Amino acid sequence: MATILDQILADTRALVAERKALTPTAALERRSAFRAPTLSLARALRRPDGPATIAECKRASPSEGVIRREYAPADIARSYKQAAAAALSVLTEPTHFQGSLDHLAQVRAAVDLPLLRKDFVVDAYQLIEARAYGADAVLLIAAALDPAEMTDLLDAARDLGLGVLVEVHADAEVDGFDLDRVGVLGVNSRDLQTFEVDLGRAERIFARLPERIVRVAESGIRTADDAARLRGYGADAFLVGTHFMRQPDPGRALAAFRRETALALADASRQPATP
Repeated sequence: MATILDQILADTRALVAERKALTPTAALERRSAFRAPTLSLARALRRPDGPATIAECKRASPSEGVIRREYAPADIARSYKQAAAAALSVLTEPTHFQGSLDHLAQVRAAVDLPLLRKDFVVDAYQLIEARAYGADAVLLIAAALDPAEMTDLLDAARDLGLGVLVEVHADAEVDGFDLDRVGVLGVNSRDLQTFEVDLGRAERIFARLPERIVRVAESGIRTADDAARLRGYGADAFLVGTHFMRQPDPGRALAAFRRETALALADASRQPATP
């Protein structure tokens, strides 16, 4: 039976074919953002003052439906920067998440933080789009790519000066690509078939990673206790979207999350060790 990921990937391939026909690579390369220097996502997420947050701009998702009806990505991005986000993630997938490349460009014009284009990348053309619209990094989803595709896209991203967040959903996916090519790895705690959340998945996968890899915990993070638990598993950063998007002021929600997480971590550090 086809999963929602299968449908999204099929829709993405069709859309990429359409965009290729409408906008040649040369036209993308003429955009000023294509030639601008990129910011390091990995460096931004290694913070001496505690775990970093990648705050997400998104209007909708397949599991949640419309999350934020009044959606102004640039305003949200500015509020996130004011609340000390380390980096921003911008959904650009149009059919299932109601995103667009224009949202990415709006956020790029609004803030100078590292920007992650969050989409279902299946073609190197999408990397050129990301660069042309102001992204500093892209998401590559292990479940959406075979090992050869992952390798080719990692190499193509590097050649374009783009960082990469490689996302895995299952322990076995870590064996499907060369970890030596990966600088930032995210564990999505949401099962792509059932959409159930298992934060313990991050514990298992983070334990397998070399220390040099930046570890990002994704999905299902709603409370400071969730964040503290994931930090205990080795998370360097959290990617949070839906929780912030549901709040009247996403930036204020981020500030509260960071403050409450710091308190939860301090409290955890005072707890006696389990014998």
